[in-house]
Amino acid sequence: MINNILNNIQLTSFFGIMAAFLLTCLFIHLFYSKLPTDQGRDFAHDGKLSAGKPRGAGFVFIVVFIASSVLFGNVSTENIIYLILVFAAMLTGFLDDCSKAPWGEYKKGLLDLVIAVMLAITVINFNGTTIRIVSLDMTLEIPKIIYGILAVILVWVSINVTNCSDGVDGLSGTLTMTTLMTFYIVMEVLNVADDFRYNILLFVVCILGYLWFNATPSKLMMGDAGSRAMGLFIAIVALKTGCPILYIPAAIVLILDGGLGLVKVALLRFLKIHILKNTRTPLHDHVRKVKNWSNTQAVFRFVIIQIVVSIAVVYMVLIAS
Repeated sequence: MINNILNNIQLTSFFGIMAAFLLTCLFIHLFYSKLPTDQGRDFAHDGKLSAGKPRGAGFVFIVVFIASSVLFGNVSTENIIYLILVFAAMLTGFLDDCSKAPWGEYKKGLLDLVIAVMLAITVINFNGTTIRIVSLDMTLEIPKIIYGILAVILVWVSINVTNCSDGVDGLSGTLTMTTLMTFYIVMEVLNVADDFRYNILLFVVCILGYLWFNATPSKLMMGDAGSRAMGLFIAIVALKTGCPILYIPAAIVLILDGGLGLVKVALLRFLKIHILKNTRTPLHDHVRKVKNWSNTQAVFRFVIIQIVVSIAVVYMVLIAS
């Protein structure tokens, strides 16, 4: 009897993953012509080539992910809150995708703050404030206020660097999958968040369904609807591991690619400090414009770098465990 139950769970999990992928492909195909179209980007390398392409496909694969998680995943109060927040991040991005005039930075920043605070409160309530520093083989109990502030910063950074890295066909989606699978393996090794790990796999296969259409040369783009939700989900996963500091190496390429531009703009705008004068940001624009990398080279090489770092992260965790 027990074996039959286990087999049913295994079959359900298998079909859940297959359904998430196939439904993503199906609904993107069905709603392809209904999505808003991109206007092109004036300051991005080859940015005008995207003009006229459907964007906002993130709406489709995030909705499929949420539905799949409810049908096949662990439906706990905590996980439902995470799904609601992922939907909120996606929706703010999608409304921006649909808007004729792009939303201002401060408007999106305020929405990010609200989502980040709600996420921090949820993580603290259900998981506490103890973190593990794997490299030092130690744990720390952090005061709730400090943990909350740091969690909000992590969420904001993750949303924005992932959003800024979205500029080459397949890049941000593939990097996000690599980062998520790094955390998935870490969770397996440390045996944590067993009620949440399956959601990571569902999210990854939904991205794969999107990438079926986004591989170079792409037919459509995820838009802010996808990139903002991906960034938020990465932050959730990083916090759920109990090792949030691992976000830095596990997402280092996303951080450098999307984050350097944010630092460059912030320093120039608020402190009048101009750094990286000879470096285009995001870095994927620099390597394509200055180094003459093709889109495919940029994607493969950036992902290769992240995979190498991720292998080192996993091995470090294995040793520590």
